[in-house]
Amino acid sequence: MEKIDRKTVNYLAKLARIRIDETQMDSIVSDLATIISYVSQLNQINTEDVQPAKHVLPFHNISRKDNTKPSLPLEDVLKNAPEKTGNFFKVPKII
Repeated sequence: MEKIDRKTVNYLAKLARIRIDETQMDSIVSDLATIISYVSQLNQINTEDVQPAKHVLPFHNISRKDNTKPSLPLEDVLKNAPEKTGNFFKVPKII
């Protein structure tokens, strides 16, 4: 792993399109180096027999089942429309 230095932080800031104040630069370099150190420790963990998980917690569907019902007749739907064209609502052009 590369060493995190001011040049690397400036490069990352440019990619993220953020400005880092020079007074905070040393602190950010140190923080990023610590984070990278923690993440690199994960590479040392043996995950060979660990099954991939999509969710940390068990996932179940809490949605209700869809129930189909008859819809309104087209004439009833369009009878209160201020304007219509054929079987469609006519609305003002937005663009």
